[in-house]
Amino acid sequence: MTQTVESLFDTGLERYKAGESVDELIPVFQEVCDRAPKSSSAWTCLAWLYLLDNKPNSAQKAAQKAVKLNPQDAQARINLALAMLEKGEKGLRQHIDFAQQLIFVNPEWRDDIKSSIEDGLSRKPDWQSLLKVKSWLFPE
Repeated sequence: MTQTVESLFDTGLERYKAGESVDELIPVFQEVCDRAPKSSSAWTCLAWLYLLDNKPNSAQKAAQKAVKLNPQDAQARINLALAMLEKGEKGLRQHIDFAQQLIFVNPEWRDDIKSSIEDGLSRKPDWQSLLKVKSWLFPE
């Protein structure tokens, strides 16, 4: 029996939270994106997984789709900025600034982004691009 897109997405998130490897989860989220190409959250998750897997080109493509589908998604903007930073591209500041505005107006989003950054650093402790983005978003 084929899982619904929603249950596949939810199962993928649960597996991610349980610590399953990125290699095993990328195909799950690729399938979700194939089956629900207008799901910005699926593209955002796929971009994050690609970033964790050191695939900035794939991450950038997925993040661009997520931002196009939902320009108000702070995590999608951050993923796009991270991919651009990893590739040494210019123009990422607009995405950081926009994400900053979004998390400023919504404390819940701010908390989500903070925990996402901490999660990324726990999975990839030497992630220099993420440390840089963290310092831009949350200057201490």
